[in-house]
Amino acid sequence: MQAGSDYVRQISKVLKSQVTMLTSTSSTSLPEEMFTCTLELQSSCRGYQRDSISPQYLKPGTGESQLFYLESQGDVIIVEVQDNNRVVIGRAKIQVSSITDTQDEIIRWWPLYLEDQECVGKIQLCMNLSMSSNSYGSEKMLQGGLAVDTIIYDMVLEAAMRAQSFNSKMLHISGSWKWLLDEFADYYGVSDAYRKLRYLSYIMNVAIPTKDCLVLIHELLLPVLKAREDRTLTRQERSIMLDCEDRIKSLLAAVFENYKSLDEHSPTGLSDLYGPISDYAAPALAPAVQIFSVLHDILSKEAQDILRNYLQTAAAKRCRRHMIETDEFLSSNNDSLLTDPMTISAAYLKMKTLCINISCEIQADIKIHNQNILPSSIDLTNIAASIYSTELCKRLKGFLSSSPPSRPLQHVAELIIATADFERDLHSWQVRPVHGGVVSRELFHDYIMVWIEDTRLHLLDNCKAEKTSCPAVSTISPFVEQMYEQIKESIHEYGVVINRWPQYLMSLESAVADVEREIMKALEKQYMETLMPLRDGIPKYLEKQVQRLTRRQSIAPYAVPSQLGAFMNTVKRMLDVLHCRVEDILKSWAAYLTITSGNNVFGEQMNSITVMLKKKYKNYLKAIVDKLVSNVGMIFACFMRDPVLTKTVFIWTDVIISYGFFRHKLTGIQGSSESLKKQERPMVKVIYERGCRLSAFSSWIPSRICTRSSPAEYLLLSAEVSGIGWARLC
Repeated sequence: MQAGSDYVRQISKVLKSQVTMLTSTSSTSLPEEMFTCTLELQSSCRGYQRDSISPQYLKPGTGESQLFYLESQGDVIIVEVQDNNRVVIGRAKIQVSSITDTQDEIIRWWPLYLEDQECVGKIQLCMNLSMSSNSYGSEKMLQGGLAVDTIIYDMVLEAAMRAQSFNSKMLHISGSWKWLLDEFADYYGVSDAYRKLRYLSYIMNVAIPTKDCLVLIHELLLPVLKAREDRTLTRQERSIMLDCEDRIKSLLAAVFENYKSLDEHSPTGLSDLYGPISDYAAPALAPAVQIFSVLHDILSKEAQDILRNYLQTAAAKRCRRHMIETDEFLSSNNDSLLTDPMTISAAYLKMKTLCINISCEIQADIKIHNQNILPSSIDLTNIAASIYSTELCKRLKGFLSSSPPSRPLQHVAELIIATADFERDLHSWQVRPVHGGVVSRELFHDYIMVWIEDTRLHLLDNCKAEKTSCPAVSTISPFVEQMYEQIKESIHEYGVVINRWPQYLMSLESAVADVEREIMKALEKQYMETLMPLRDGIPKYLEKQVQRLTRRQSIAPYAVPSQLGAFMNTVKRMLDVLHCRVEDILKSWAAYLTITSGNNVFGEQMNSITVMLKKKYKNYLKAIVDKLVSNVGMIFACFMRDPVLTKTVFIWTDVIISYGFFRHKLTGIQGSSESLKKQERPMVKVIYERGCRLSAFSSWIPSRICTRSSPAEYLLLSAEVSGIGWARLC
C-alpha cells in the first residue's frame, strides 16, 4: 500500500507538470441574458465520433475551463452556444491543426453558425496548447492553486469512466479505479463535496429515470445538501450544485410526468405510451419521491402544488394518448365522414372504448395510491380523476355535437351505458365531483328530449286519417294493431334511458298518451260513415235539449252494419288489451321513479286514456241500443193495423226491447270486462233463440213480399235481419 501511495504521488507530479491553466479576465458586468457554451472533442482516429463523456456547461466570464487530450492534428473541437432553455443558437468548429503552430496562449474570435445559415455571431476563446513537458505549463498549473487539484481529479475521473464504459446503465465506478480516485482525492485534499458533485454532474449528463440512477443520485445528494446547509461549500462547488440541482429537477419532472410509463429495461427509461395500463408503481417512483422530499419541503403548499402539477401533466398525457383514436371524428371534414351507418356505429364504439379505458386509468391510479409511495398530502386518485373526467367530458360533448344521435339505437345505448357506468364508478370510488366533469344525464338530456318529441311526431304522423282506410271485411282494425305495435317498439328503445334516469318516464308517458288519443281520432275518421247515424245518439251536453226537441224520426229503421261491429271490437280491444300492454311496460319502469315533476304524478296520462276509451265505448254502445229501441216504435206504428203481421211485430218487439233493456242495464254496471261478458252471455242466448223461432215465419215472408209490394213488409224484413244480425254479432 505504501508503494502504491508513492506511485500515486509520482504520477501526480508528472500530471501537474503537464497540465496548463486557461485563464481569462472576468467581466465586471454580465449581459441581461446569460448564455452557456459546451466544448466537445471529435477524434479523427474514431471516425469523428464525439467523446463518450457528455460535455460540461461553461458560463462566459466565470473563468471556467475544459481540458482535452488530443490524439492527432485532425481532431476537431466543437463549440455550441445555448440560451437559458438549452436551445442551440450557434455552433463553431475549431480545427486543432489551426492552433498547433504556437504554444503560447491564444485569444481569438471564432464565428458561430446555425445549420446552413450565415454567420450568426462570434465567440472569444482563450486556449493554451501544451505539446510536451515544459516549465511554462508547470508554472501555470502551480499558479492555479486549488483549481489545479480539481482539474487533476477531473482528469482521473474521466479516465476511470472511460475505462469502465460509463453510461446510463453503468453508473458505478468500482475496483482499482475507485481506489485510485480515493487516493488522488486524499493526496490533493479534494473535498468530499467536490468529489460527489463532480461525479453527480457526470451522472446527470447521462441520467435516465431508472431506479439505479435515482438511488445513486439520492446517495450523492444527501451529504452535499448537508454541506450546503452548513455553508461549507466553495464558490466552485456551489456553482456545480446549482447546475446539478436544475438537472435533477428536470429528471424528477420526467419521472412524475410519466409515472405510468417508466421502464427499467428501456434505453431511455420510458416505455411506449401505447403499452398496457400499469396498475403498480414503477421501481423508480419511490427514490424519486425521496429526492423530491430532500429538495423541497413537502409540507409546504408550494412543493405540493409542484408535485400536483407533475401528476396532472401525467394524467393529461395518458388521456391524450387514449383520445388520439377519436380525433378523426372531431375534424372539420367529419360531415362527409360520418354518413355511413357502419362508420357512425364504429365511431360510437370507439367513444365507448374511450370511456372504459379512462375508467381503467383511474382504477390503476387507485392501486398505485394505495401503495403509499407518494406523500400523504398528495391524493393521486382525485388529482388524476379530475383531469380524466374533465377531458372526457369535453371529448364527449364535442363528439355528440359533431355526430348527434338521432334516436336511441344500439350503439347510442352502449355509449349511454358506458358514460353512466363511468359516473357511477367515480361515485363508488369516492372521487370528489369536479366542475366540468362527466355528468352523463347532462350530456344526453337535450338529445333525449328531442328523441321523445321526434317519436311523438312520427307516430302522430302515422295516425293521419288520409293514410288509413276502412277495411272491407275485418273484425278488428289492422291500423290500430299496427300503431300499438309501433308504440311498443318505440318504448322499448328507451329502456336504457329510463332504467338510468326514470325522470324521463313522465315525458314518455305524455307522448304515448297523445299518440293514443290520435289513434282514437283516426279510428273514428276511418269509420266516419258507419258512425254518422249514431251521432244523434251522442249529442253534446249543451245541444242535448235542443236536439231532443227538433230531431225528427227517420222514416227507415236502423240496420247495424258489419263495419260497426269491427269498430266496437277494436275499441274494446284497445281498452282491454292494447292499452293495458303499453301501460304495463311503463308501470314496470315506474318502480325506479322517486321524483315527481311539479304537480304531475306518473299514471295520470294513462288513466285519462283508460277513462276516454271506456267513455267512448259506453257512449257508442248506448247510441246503438237507442237506435234499436227506436226501431220498435217505428215497426209498431207501421204494422199495427195488419192483423196477419201483428203477432210477428210483437215477437220482434219482445226481442228488441229485451235486448235493449239488457244493454241499458249493462252500461250501468261497474266491473271488469270478464264480469260483463258473464252477465251478457245468457241474455244473448235468449235473444238468439227468440230470433230463431221467428224464422218459422220465413216461409210466408217471401211470398208476401212477392205478392204484395207493401212498404211495411220491407220494413219488417229489415227489422228481422237487423235483429238476428246484431244478436249474432254480440
